[in-house]
Amino acid sequence: MQLDLLPHRTGGAAENMATDFLLLQRYHEASQTHARFRHYDWRAPAFTFGYSQKIAYVREQLAALAPDQHLDLTRRPTGGGVVDHRDDWTYALVIPRGHALYDARATESYRLVHAALVESLRAQAQPVVLKERCDSDCRSLLAGDTPDEPPTSPESPASRLLRKPPAGPTVCFVRPELYDVLHETTGAKVAGAAQKRTKHGLLFQGSLWKPTVTTTVDWDAFETDFTTRLAKLLNAEAAPTPWPDFAEGELDGLTDQYLSPEWIEYR
Repeated sequence: MQLDLLPHRTGGAAENMATDFLLLQRYHEASQTHARFRHYDWRAPAFTFGYSQKIAYVREQLAALAPDQHLDLTRRPTGGGVVDHRDDWTYALVIPRGHALYDARATESYRLVHAALVESLRAQAQPVVLKERCDSDCRSLLAGDTPDEPPTSPESPASRLLRKPPAGPTVCFVRPELYDVLHETTGAKVAGAAQKRTKHGLLFQGSLWKPTVTTTVDWDAFETDFTTRLAKLLNAEAAPTPWPDFAEGELDGLTDQYLSPEWIEYR
């Protein structure tokens, strides 16, 4: 297997979420068995929130977190809570159908990916650990593995295709969950992620909150180390790979859907 390392890109919230989803659903046929990884940035101050979140609750949280700031906001295709992307290190990983981690329980795939993240951060002298014990009020499945599929084409109205999934977690980087990455000394949450599993594969969307790191990080070296560890986990060979050619207009169309009130406010 090959782990395709896609070029770095910067985008708006809707564009970034649409791109991640297309990497799951529309990767070119010749490479459907490849795993895919990308690290990306945000064009403007952005928040995303989980597929199952109620928009009223999200707005309540944003009023407290960023009351005077104009924000780029969209709903993710994955589960999880409200995520602040104003100063984070964001990545997406797609594991193709048929791989052992695709078939594993969501908690196990979450644990293994975050274990690789912990080792890469510790190589940068960061005192981080996995949260390996679940508190009485924490969920055993932070990953928010969502069984229902959001829209896959520009022609499919979001309001018609969406089905309500089970309720998920609420606010990320406030309460750490099982197999999150924590600061060893302070207990602060350093990194979390959310998942979505479809017939095509398993999508991870992960976020590392930079203000929690305690010393200078060489982010390029960190990324190289992290993708090397992911390749080992997947029993794959990591290789820089050009962007795939999606169908004409497909990314723009799906981005428009992720910008639409039907998508953002459907719950």
